[in-house]
Amino acid sequence: MLYQPEIETLAIEKLRKLQNERLVAQVAYVYNRVPFYKKQMDEAGVKPTDIKSIHDLHKLPFTKKNDLRDNYPFGLFAVPQSEITRIHGSSGTTGKPTVVGYTKGDIDIFSEVIARSLTTAGCKPGMIMQNAYGYGLFTGGLGIHYGAEQLGMAVVPISGGMTERQIMLMQDFRSDVLCCTPSYALTIAEELKKRGIAPESLNLKFAVLGAEPWTESIRAEVEKGLGVVATNIYGLSEVMGPGVSQEDYEEKGSGSYIWEDHFFPEVVDRVTGLPLPEGQPGVLVFTTLTKQAMPVLRYWTNDITTIYYDRAGKRTHIKMGQIIGRSDDMLIIRGVNLFHTQVEAVLEGFNDLSANYQLIVKNEGKMDEVDVKVELDPELCSALGLESIDIEFIKSHDRLGQVHRIFQKKIKDNIGLTMKVEFMMPGAIPRSEGGKLNRIVDTRKK
Repeated sequence: MLYQPEIETLAIEKLRKLQNERLVAQVAYVYNRVPFYKKQMDEAGVKPTDIKSIHDLHKLPFTKKNDLRDNYPFGLFAVPQSEITRIHGSSGTTGKPTVVGYTKGDIDIFSEVIARSLTTAGCKPGMIMQNAYGYGLFTGGLGIHYGAEQLGMAVVPISGGMTERQIMLMQDFRSDVLCCTPSYALTIAEELKKRGIAPESLNLKFAVLGAEPWTESIRAEVEKGLGVVATNIYGLSEVMGPGVSQEDYEEKGSGSYIWEDHFFPEVVDRVTGLPLPEGQPGVLVFTTLTKQAMPVLRYWTNDITTIYYDRAGKRTHIKMGQIIGRSDDMLIIRGVNLFHTQVEAVLEGFNDLSANYQLIVKNEGKMDEVDVKVELDPELCSALGLESIDIEFIKSHDRLGQVHRIFQKKIKDNIGLTMKVEFMMPGAIPRSEGGKLNRIVDTRKK
């Protein structure tokens, strides 16, 4: 089932025509209404009349997160404050938050793309959704909430955390769908296992997960632990919020559909900024085509991914691959580019290891080093009667020693770095309490 079949299956030439018309209007709109964009375009020698189609996008400068911070709080708004219906922002843990605004029309479109995304994830009217995304300044909770209601779902607005209550409501309300971060889905799955609650005793059918990069190994653990079909929802506040793209529950692993009637994507080289061909990884860049309160032109997301048309299935819209990592979070260790998701991908297929891991970055003398901490599978520890472990025990134990050697070698072969691997007891690595989980601890002196 498609939520908006007429637009989701629109012929490419008609989709391009729609995009061109919307882009031309959006560029003129921001030029005339937002001093920042007028100044930026004037300095680049670009006039709105120079942009006649999406093929002219490369003429426009990029918009970056610092531009939002420099225009804090409302300098990028294109409408009077009297027309602003809602204001969201980042958490602001490193200073002033980045602020985004919405008109009533923007909220309607936000709800529309979320409803479209949830349908793509397998959701249907009448289902009960347990929404464990955070409510507040973060766009996730309210964005998912409004879209689910538009689709005709009943929403349980529990927000993140309170895992014991999450499970109680899943059981009592017979929730069909769970929405949260993938790391928090793992936390809930682990708690179910600890309590001896079988996934099949619940009514969960789907998990819609986003807000942080994740891999197939995480998907496998979530699906097994919760008894669901898990799909990825992608978005970012500066562009709209969640619902910019969504993975189809019947096309898992082939990428997520970008709703390009509202958000036009590019992938560019992280150094030169030049557009890259389909299938080549680079920085994902978005231009909004329909936003009213705070449109963005060529917004540099920092997310590294690929885009391609040749994997489209039910729909004609382009697909994006999994987020490999963020360009600003990329580690360069002894000349090798490293994203934590690469280690997560290596974990796939190691049944004796769990999906809970952490990278510890440190400086040994003149060289940067990375240690990998990864938890052993709880069932294995129970079977072996393990209550604690140390490196000498690992080396002397036939099964664990072999797993340790193979895992360490696979990291070296797949990533190109030698990393010290430390096995941990279940529960030793921090868990998500509903928000994003930090997989990297950088102990180097800045």
